[in-house]
Amino acid sequence: MTAFSLEPAQLAWCAELRALAAERLRPLADKGEPGQVNRALVAELGSLGLLGRLFTSGALDLCLMRESLAYACTEAETALALQGLGAHPVHAYGTQAQRARWLPRVTAGTAVAAFALSEPGAGSDAAALGLRAEPDAARDGRSSAATAPTAAPDGTARWRLTGEKCWISNAPEADFYTVFARTTPGAGARGVTAFLVPADRPGLTGRGLDMLSPHPIGALDFDAVPVTADDVLGEVDRGFRVAMGTLNLFRPSVGAFAVGMAQAALDATLAHTAGRDAFGGKLSDLQAVSHQVAEMALRTEAARLMVHAAASAYDADAPDVPRRSAMAKLLATETAQYVVDTAVQLHGARALQRGHLLEHLYREVRAPRIYEGASEVQRGIIAKELYACQEAR
Repeated sequence: MTAFSLEPAQLAWCAELRALAAERLRPLADKGEPGQVNRALVAELGSLGLLGRLFTSGALDLCLMRESLAYACTEAETALALQGLGAHPVHAYGTQAQRARWLPRVTAGTAVAAFALSEPGAGSDAAALGLRAEPDAARDGRSSAATAPTAAPDGTARWRLTGEKCWISNAPEADFYTVFARTTPGAGARGVTAFLVPADRPGLTGRGLDMLSPHPIGALDFDAVPVTADDVLGEVDRGFRVAMGTLNLFRPSVGAFAVGMAQAALDATLAHTAGRDAFGGKLSDLQAVSHQVAEMALRTEAARLMVHAAASAYDADAPDVPRRSAMAKLLATETAQYVVDTAVQLHGARALQRGHLLEHLYREVRAPRIYEGASEVQRGIIAKELYACQEAR
């Protein structure tokens, strides 16, 4: 059933999370190095028990965590989300040995996880990754950086990963990666396998990327990195199912992240326009201003409800989860872009000064419209699901 309102206990927990984020996580985030993994922040998320909840609660709970943290500390929200994204495939599809080795460390915040799907030539079209499989003869020391990551057979249930991943959050500092590589050439989405690859595997190197918003993000180079059947997550050639199962869970929570930023921008705008003297009164007295604030609030609340509906559908194992997840991410991220941009406009030049909350949000809010499926991809998913329902009638 769609959740149109939250229980008092849920509201109280959200308020507690916002306070924790402001009091305990924000100071650690401020001490971090831009573009690098903040291990102290990750460890604090673990000590607060938040990382453990990634594996013991549902999609709605995840959304509440992400929105609440994003409101007060986007860095803490991102650190939590990346741990979940990188480790969820291990939790949901890993063997007992894989889970025993990595999940306790992820939960404690002592191991950093990463989700390695995107490639230079396969971002939004995830099924297009690794179109070529390298034969063993090609791995004689020649460069293969231009090829997509592939998994070439190396004996019984053994492969060598060769190629590149790009725009991978927490790379190259993560302790392990959920890596998606092609094991069957020409098979599209049906020839991809998910592997759990520890960062210390020979042949695995990486480099950081300098992005608009200085998150820990980088590229990975695979030079005949060895993996075996013990590293497979799920089934061979069924890795796309692992990827989509993970994204269906996390897409609504990307929307929750966006809603948290939108709410922070809205509250800052309410305070600013109510207190700023302008044209003989307060800025909020101007209808042109108050109507924009009303529109910001309307869109933020609509996005929040869509996120909660998608998360509730996921928790109920509803058949329309892909469509709802896509709708929630699309509406919430586009809404947050509008709300933050409008907030900057109503604040004026002060909002663009380095260190201002809105300057920070203005840089943060752009990326969610691209990662985990760009807005255009979400529209494609929604349309595909709608037409499939039409044909089934």
